[in-house]
Amino acid sequence: MNHFKVKVEVTLYRKLDTVSVKQKILMDEEVLQLAKAIANQGIKKTNFNELDNPIPVKQKLKTFRRTRSLNAPSPIQHFGPCGRIMKNSATVMTIQDPASQRLTWYKPPLTVLVVKKVKDMSVYSPFVQLVQWLIEEKRMVVFVEASVMDDSHLDQFPNFSNVKDKLMTFRDGKDDLTDKIDFIICMGGDGTLLYASLLFQQSVPPVMAFHLGSLGFLTPFRFDNFQDQVNNVLEGNAALTLRSRLRCIIIKKEELEENCKNHKDRKSANLLVLNEVVVDRGPSPYLSNVDLFLDGKHITNVQGDGLIVSTPTGSTAYAVAAGASMIHPSVPAIMVTPICPHSLSFRPIVVPAGVELKVSVSPDSRNTAWVSFDGRNRQELLHGDSLRVTTSIYPVPSICAQDQISDWFDSLAECLHWNVRKRQKHLDELTDLTHSSSNDTLDSLEQSELLEKE
Repeated sequence: MNHFKVKVEVTLYRKLDTVSVKQKILMDEEVLQLAKAIANQGIKKTNFNELDNPIPVKQKLKTFRRTRSLNAPSPIQHFGPCGRIMKNSATVMTIQDPASQRLTWYKPPLTVLVVKKVKDMSVYSPFVQLVQWLIEEKRMVVFVEASVMDDSHLDQFPNFSNVKDKLMTFRDGKDDLTDKIDFIICMGGDGTLLYASLLFQQSVPPVMAFHLGSLGFLTPFRFDNFQDQVNNVLEGNAALTLRSRLRCIIIKKEELEENCKNHKDRKSANLLVLNEVVVDRGPSPYLSNVDLFLDGKHITNVQGDGLIVSTPTGSTAYAVAAGASMIHPSVPAIMVTPICPHSLSFRPIVVPAGVELKVSVSPDSRNTAWVSFDGRNRQELLHGDSLRVTTSIYPVPSICAQDQISDWFDSLAECLHWNVRKRQKHLDELTDLTHSSSNDTLDSLEQSELLEKE
């Protein structure tokens, strides 16, 4: 019975999208009772993705809700003579030190997805070099977008024609790449990495990003000597940054109404985003007027141009332009940033990664709102609709060129010119002031200079 109970726990938490299946956890009382009921009835494990009937909204919200925040375990359990952390089953979780996260392969990677920046002539030559080397030298199966095969500019490269027939293709939105790709190589800018993240709405293979775009904050690798760099990664000699993503779901008003006849006609959007989800006023001239809830509690009303809910990775994107702080991608957090709020005291806030945020259009709002996910899939948020956001269990494993700290601060310095200013001169360089006392005035200093000249 114990063995079957563990299987039930893993299956339920895989569906609840709360913590990694590989982590050792204990269920809370409610889920434990459900697991016991299933075990007693002898129900077999169910594939929830294959259900023909739509999941009821109440059940959908219940499974979407995270039940615990992601906080590292404290090495200190006692506080003063009497205080200590109360032991309970919900806190049985181990979190690895982010600085020690390194890539390893339990079997050699065979398939690689190469995603290149579109409409950029400077990327074609490196793309052909990389693809040819992966196929001919590394004997790997290379996947590319189907549109690459129709690109006439690639026909100008003789080497591409030699490997063109060996490429595997896929079409975004039609072909499922889950469990087909072992390794991802991005060639372009930050947008290329965001697109690669969008292709995998569950587990993401390790991503190696080459800087061939404009900004390149998320692309630490340079294409020079790419062979050595790829070989190091394939051999498992690389540090990893696990970039958390946000799981976003839109609940339509019709789905909340039990007797609505057209609830099957409108599908809820369920997306994982790497940077941010943005709620704004769209084309309306009126202020955006939305309500913000945190774990079911009303926090505030947002009146302004909109609201940004971002990951730590996204804190250096749209959020930083709106006045937010920059957060290292290994910090388990969600950042909430208002866009041009009509309030002098509305500052960006950081909340724990495990909470659930709800954004809905205020009942007295003069207009609707619009929502976009990493700049894509823009859609209208009507009165009665709600957007639910929480941290996903599926991060993007971004391969580091050096390590987590060096890569991030190098990007801050090179891409955003963080804390760039002229250095203050040393006192030895100020010859006129080194011999002056605090009682000297400007007039006395000028008179001394005139006497020296005479």
